This record gives sequence, C-alpha cells and structure tokens, in this order.
Amino acid sequence: MSEQRRAPLYEALENFRKKRVVPFDVPGHKRGRGNPELVELLGEKCVGLDVNSMKPLDDLCHPSSVIREAEALAADAFGAAHSFFMVGGTTSAVQSMIFSVCKEGDKIILPRNVHKSAINALILCGAVPVYVNPEVDTRLGISLGMEPEKFKKAVEDNPDAVAVFVNNPTYYGICSDMCSIVKIAHEHGMKVLCDEAHGTHFSFNENLPISAMRAGADMSAVSMHKSGGSLTQSSILLLGESVNADYVRQIINLTQTTSASYLLLSSLDISRRNLALHGKESFERVMEMASYARAEINGLGGYYAYGEEMINGSSVFDFDVTKLAVYTRDLGLAGIEVYDILRDEYDIQIEFGDISNILAYVSIGDRIQDIERLVGALYDIKRTHKKDKTGMLSAEYVSPTVVVPPRKAFYAEKTSLPLSEAEGKICTEFVMCYPPGIPILAPGELVTREIIEYIEYAKAKNCNIQGTEDFKVERLNVLK
Repeated sequence: MSEQRRAPLYEALENFRKKRVVPFDVPGHKRGRGNPELVELLGEKCVGLDVNSMKPLDDLCHPSSVIREAEALAADAFGAAHSFFMVGGTTSAVQSMIFSVCKEGDKIILPRNVHKSAINALILCGAVPVYVNPEVDTRLGISLGMEPEKFKKAVEDNPDAVAVFVNNPTYYGICSDMCSIVKIAHEHGMKVLCDEAHGTHFSFNENLPISAMRAGADMSAVSMHKSGGSLTQSSILLLGESVNADYVRQIINLTQTTSASYLLLSSLDISRRNLALHGKESFERVMEMASYARAEINGLGGYYAYGEEMINGSSVFDFDVTKLAVYTRDLGLAGIEVYDILRDEYDIQIEFGDISNILAYVSIGDRIQDIERLVGALYDIKRTHKKDKTGMLSAEYVSPTVVVPPRKAFYAEKTSLPLSEAEGKICTEFVMCYPPGIPILAPGELVTREIIEYIEYAKAKNCNIQGTEDFKVERLNVLK
C-alpha cells in the first residue's frame, strides 16, 4: 500500500510546472499565451499543463518511465497483471479488447444489450457476433444480465467462438455471474472480456459485486471518469496474466492518438492513488447515500427505486447498490420526461432518462444535501405532473433479429427509406437513444413493426436518438 501513495506522472508534471521551459513545440497556444480566452475559461495552471510528450514526461504510445510506472501502480491497485491508460474513453478500451482477440470471421459471444462501441468494433474488425439475448424485466422494461446456462448453450452451439464479451454491471446496476462465465469460457479455451465501464468502484470495496479481474477475466475496461473521479474521456484497460501486454499495446496504438492529453493522464494517476488509499471508505459512503436515496424515493409512492431485491441468482446475480435507477412509468411519465423536468424546472442534471426509468449517478463527489434536493424535486414532480399512464409504451429493450453480420451490412449497397416503410428490411446503420447508447437497431438487423413503433414513441418523448445518416431519424438506410 505504501507504493500506492505515489503518483509518478502527477509528480513529473508538478516538477515540470516549476521549471521555466521555453516551448517551441506543440500545442500552439504555448501555455495559453496564444489563447487568453481559454486561460480565462480553464485557468492558467490547467492550460499550462496542456503539454506535448517529451522525455521527462514519457510517451503514452511507448511508455518507459513515469507513465509506465503509473500504469504499473494502476494494475496493482485493480488486481491486474497490466494496465494501459486510455485517453479515448472506455470506447477505445472496449474496442482494443475486441481487436486484441478477434480477427475477421472470428465468432464472439455477447449479449445484445452492449454499448455501441462493442458493435462498432465488430464492424471494424469483421468479427461475427453470437448474441445471447438477455432476459427482460417486463415491468421495468430493462434487459438483465448474462445467464451462465444460456452462455454455456451458446458455447456448445459455437465451439469455434474465440471470446465472450460481458457488460458488467449494466447501466442499471445489474450484474452477471462473472465467476461462472469465466469458468465456462476458460474450460473451452475462450477469452473473457468485460465492459466494466460502470464498475470501476468494484475493485475498492468488498461489499460491492466482484470485479472482473478478481473473477478471473482476461481483459476489462474501466471508466475511471465515471465512478473513479478522473477527467471525462479518461479510462483504463486492465489485463490478466494470460494476455500478451506487448501485443495489446500494438493494437491500442493502431487507433489511439499520438498526442495524448496530460490533463487526462495525470487525472488517471491521481484518481488511482485516491481510490487505492481511500476507495473503501469513499464507496462505503456512496453506498449509504444511494441506499438512503432509494428508501426516500420509494417512500414517496409512485416511483420504484430498485435494488438488491431484484437478485435472483441467474439473470440478476448481483446488484450494484450505488446505482440509483428509478422506474417512473406508474406516474404516467416516461423517464425521459422526468429527466427533462428535473433539468428545466429544478436545475438538476441526472445521467439519463429512457422510456420507463431515470438514472441518477451517485458517486464520490456527491453530498447528502444534493440527495435531499433530488428527492424533494421528485416529490414535487409527482404532485404537479402525474398523469394517466394509459397508452404508454412499456418495453425498454426490443430483442432484435440478426440477419447479416454487422460489417457486411454496414459496408453494403444501401437505399434510404422513410422509417414507416422500412418494415421487413435489413438495417445498415445504428439507431439508438443516447445515453445509454445501447442500439435499438444495429447494422444487419431486421426492422420490425415493434421496433418502428418504439423509435417513433422515443422520438415523441424527446429522447436523444442518434446513429442514423438522417439527422432527424425520419428515414432509415437499409439493404438494397
């Protein structure tokens, strides 16, 4: 633990800041002198540390000193064999995992309710998805976790699959039985990849669900900027002992920038140190705040803030109690409607709202007075906005039918049709509400009447729908 008190990259930046180095390198703003408005917005110290790679500060593409030391400390803190600092968000970490184990034509088993970054990776590398469709909670309208028995059946049906990809936890806090999934996969010679974007904190408190590394996964992508406290867009890719770290670095360098932000990198180093030294008590407090909020919201009536009572040992193997997901449809309000009201009328910005739920992200920077303000606002919304729920759409996740591999569909000859006329056609692009970024339709999937109705309903409720070439999502690209 004494080593975890160090933050080598942060320390190197501090030493650099104290020197009066004359910059004849990039960035061109030259410590902010060339862009005073930027200095006014971000501050002189921040802009002054927006520097380029140089020998005293190491190089992210080929780290040999302070970045390498910082990554080694991060690996130790997370219980991994190796770690890589990522400055392209967890999207880049997810895609690097898939590129590292899959080549064109390789099969990868995954649930369909993955983030778009995973399916984008399949388009880019040509791997073929084998979907294990998750069980859906019909009341809440959300997809649940990957069930080991369904996964085992998929492995038996596809013995040539090279990997399994699991999103754990889901945006809503649902956790799969990672230990069983790892055991089944490794017995069949498959790699286990985990999108742990929303589970950074799992490694720092034993009262939380098991982390991917502790469960024996081969690779895991953690969003330090979500629950770990680092700057937006910073992430960490974790590797187990069985993975060739030098090869993974080559894969990362195929797409990662050669001009990494030292603001992002240093935030990863500082946040790792904070979590290693204080994570246990910090997340104990987060769990207490989220549990308090859950109890208060459920006491209002009309809302349902769900938690550990959902655990059933299979599709919900465990639950992340730091997630404050709230079902709103019994009030006659879609989650996105409550999301908009909270922002527009109460100056409260939550993480997202979908057709049936909202998610308020509770983390290490929250205070109990913020929780009280949220609960008070939800009470007011119930009192002033409640309406008849007749006619509301219930499903949040519509299980799609895959007809053509994503890569083949995305690059195929296509035609544009009005959305209402696309039924029975094969989609060649993405349609998704963002957040959470789980595709309603992905390239290669059948457009059904149910999906069209879902998209129209989401548009009417003012969800942020994106992914299509047509900005207004009135038309859809389909196979010719």
